[in-house]
Amino acid sequence: ALTHWKHGGIVGVFGYGGGVIGRYCDQPEKFPGVAHFHTMRVAQPGGKYYTTEFLKKLCDLWEFRGSGVTNMHGSTGDIILIGTSTPQLEEIFYELSHNMNQDLGGSGSNLRTPADCIGSSRCEYSCYDTQAICYDLTQEYQDELHRPAFPYKFKFKFDGCPNCCVASIARADISFVGTWKDDIKIDQEAVAGYIGGEFAPNGGAHSGRDWGAFDIEKEVVGLCPTECMWMDGGKLKIDNKECTRCMHCINVMPRALHIGDDRGCSMLVGAKAPILDGAQMGSLLVPFVKVEEPYDEIKEVIEGIWDWWMEEGKNRERLGELIKRQGFQKLLEATNIKAMPQHVQEPRHNPCIFWKEEEVEGGWTRDVDAFRKDHQR
Repeated sequence: ALTHWKHGGIVGVFGYGGGVIGRYCDQPEKFPGVAHFHTMRVAQPGGKYYTTEFLKKLCDLWEFRGSGVTNMHGSTGDIILIGTSTPQLEEIFYELSHNMNQDLGGSGSNLRTPADCIGSSRCEYSCYDTQAICYDLTQEYQDELHRPAFPYKFKFKFDGCPNCCVASIARADISFVGTWKDDIKIDQEAVAGYIGGEFAPNGGAHSGRDWGAFDIEKEVVGLCPTECMWMDGGKLKIDNKECTRCMHCINVMPRALHIGDDRGCSMLVGAKAPILDGAQMGSLLVPFVKVEEPYDEIKEVIEGIWDWWMEEGKNRERLGELIKRQGFQKLLEATNIKAMPQHVQEPRHNPCIFWKEEEVEGGWTRDVDAFRKDHQR
């Protein structure tokens, strides 16, 4: 399709390489109203909590300095202000940063604005404080956010639990998904209440029509992906060591089942949309880490990944594509993480670990006769 948008080179605010996406029309005489039509990305507040006063200020600013058209929100979560001209950029930035205590978000080959779910502020399933770590890492990595120096874009997303409300596992280069290590808590009386029809399943979310009586075998036990649940004499039993914490059972019976107490997060890496090499889901790198300030253990993993990716990544190559090209083992070496069973989905499936010659006694070459003395056929 023929359009009159042209890419007009780099445009931004002083000192920042990201945050403004230049848009120009290739026929400014014909369309003077959109001769410039730049987009600005503004960092969203944690969990997307706003006051009415802040939203009104934002709308007033954009009506005055821009087109008045906004996107709430972009797919990375930023407040997107669409359509302004070059002379207005510094004015808008000054107003945002000095009078609204607000900063621009990431655009270009940099760390994109980190995004989180509402976490512990409102949600009973939250396994860690998503807003606290999101804020901390946003502050810590300001330079990576505003001054593009990466091979391509890089996203952090923080999901408080495996329900994954910001869809980190599908689109974040590092996805932080809340999880727990101990047993799911069971209230057997409440289980009986669901079976007896006293409580509506799924928190009443399916109440639009009559689906018939609740069938725990069909709706919970039979849908467990690892088949780790069963009914025994009217009681629900869970073999927790087989549980993958998919949360289906908890979502169906929230009064009866609850997340465990030994909480933290899993870190998954390499998810992305299908721009260059097809869509990828995140691969598990750190099965469990406690999420506690000052988050040093987590920052160590992040910075190990960045060092490797900035050294080895090609231009416009996302982390997931580098892992695919060089292998998961290279990532483990870069992050100093030992291979563990959780990295392999099932025996002989995607094994990512190979011995190096210096790790094998005597290297690759050996005397077969001497070897056969100890290892008879």
